[in-house]
Amino acid sequence: MNGYFGNFAGILTVIQVFFGVVIGLYFWNLLKAQQSGKSTVRRDSNREVEKLRQLRAISLTEPLAEKTRPKDFSELIGQEEAVKALRAALCGPNPQHVILYGPPGVGKTAAARLILEEAKKNTHSPFGKEAKFVEIDATTARFDERGIADPLIGSVHDPIYQGAGPLGVAGVPQPKPGAVTRAHGGILFLDEIGELHPIQMNKLLKVLEDRRVFLESAYYSPEDANTPAHIHDIFQNGLPADFRLIGATTRRPEEITPAIRSRCVEIFFRTLSPEEIRTVAENGIRRVGVETDDGVSEVITKYATNGREAVGMVQLGAGIALAEGRSVMSVADMEWVVTCGQYSPRPDERMPLRPSVGLVAGMAVYGPNMGMVLEIEASAVPAEKGNGRLIITGVVEEEEIQGAGRRIRRKSSVKNAVENVLTALRCVMGVEPADYDIHVNFPGGMPVDGPSAGAAMATAIYSAIIGKPVDNQVALTGEVSIWGMIKPVGGVVPKVTAAARAGAKRIIIPRDNYQKLFEGFNKVKVIPVDRLEDAIKSALFDEKRYAKDLATPAPLPVCAEVSL
Repeated sequence: MNGYFGNFAGILTVIQVFFGVVIGLYFWNLLKAQQSGKSTVRRDSNREVEKLRQLRAISLTEPLAEKTRPKDFSELIGQEEAVKALRAALCGPNPQHVILYGPPGVGKTAAARLILEEAKKNTHSPFGKEAKFVEIDATTARFDERGIADPLIGSVHDPIYQGAGPLGVAGVPQPKPGAVTRAHGGILFLDEIGELHPIQMNKLLKVLEDRRVFLESAYYSPEDANTPAHIHDIFQNGLPADFRLIGATTRRPEEITPAIRSRCVEIFFRTLSPEEIRTVAENGIRRVGVETDDGVSEVITKYATNGREAVGMVQLGAGIALAEGRSVMSVADMEWVVTCGQYSPRPDERMPLRPSVGLVAGMAVYGPNMGMVLEIEASAVPAEKGNGRLIITGVVEEEEIQGAGRRIRRKSSVKNAVENVLTALRCVMGVEPADYDIHVNFPGGMPVDGPSAGAAMATAIYSAIIGKPVDNQVALTGEVSIWGMIKPVGGVVPKVTAAARAGAKRIIIPRDNYQKLFEGFNKVKVIPVDRLEDAIKSALFDEKRYAKDLATPAPLPVCAEVSL
């Protein structure tokens, strides 16, 4: 019996030893595989690091756009007033949130990048030496409505998602800070803020109010002992986000959410004048290191509408010359660039050449802080009494308004303004437009919309009816009521600036739009009026006044003479 149990015990021992060896070999193989995997990962990582080092060792020459980027505000061409406003908003003891409006390529981003360094120089500024400038593009900011990812505001990596790591295995959600937290204590620059997703915009508004970010997760429990203290702190007290926002956009102010506009100072960058485009082009030519024939700058000035376009034309023209082994860029090179790039000439904003019947210089805005002189012409042919016809060309036929959850289509506001003008001429000026076939035209190929051309249209029609010419040195703007009142309009400052640059000597505007700053315009007189009859009287040609103006000629207007 004892022998039987002895044999059984021996067999068990053999089995135990066998399984011990098998298990040991299994774990030994696992360990070897793990070490082999680590070696493979380490070898692959070293190979990739070497590739990155080789890639970083390759460097092309700096693009001309980078070479010409302003290094300080003195190099920012043509935006003195915007820079002054930006300094006032951000360089004092109480910096504000800011929205920058303006066309592309006029220096909005460059100014935003420079302003933080300027603010740090002010001893009263709350920005510290370590304040950061965090830049994000609203058009490319990846956003997931499920809350998985939000590079602007921040998000939470919940345990159910791949890559949650050890904390995820323990069921702990992990907050991921966004740009608003990285910008804490500094400036967040949000390019093309008008393109921001509506949900992100609402979240941003909340952050601006609270100056911190509150994140939420269904997996967070205040009682969970596995959750680290810092995560408890984040969920209960929020992430810090005390920064100042600079939003830049090429949209018009009315296209930006009113809630964000009400929290920001609005600053307008203007389009560059031809003289300023020339300065930018000449700076680019100097830095690209080639000589040019006479006339190259003139070609660029004629076609480029902003600094970025001017620099691009210079770089391409220089490339043509250098590729052909020449050190001089010719006018033919630049004309080839214009043809290849299909550039259109800049609008030639000039006042009419001479006093003319039915020809008036109106004023309009066609973008953020961008004014232009608008020709308006009218003819009036006697017709059967009371049966005259009205023709309007060059205007928007219908316009669409969207807001408050509905969309409205209505007749063009210019057509409505013409009807108001005809009534005002009948009631106030004592003429009967219905006795004439009247044709009002807006030449230039750009469809016109808006009621602010009322005063100019009234002057053109009245001039055509009575046959008296309009002074070619006068520009007008203002809405006309049916009782002949001149109502205020928008965008008066860029309109007046554009008219002065085009050569106007007298500019008629609604009295409610008059500002003291207009007194600083050189060689230009801004005339505020209340009534239509006063506007027409000031605009019609006066030989005595014209002779007086000719006796004291003014130099050709340049931007510096009409800047505010």
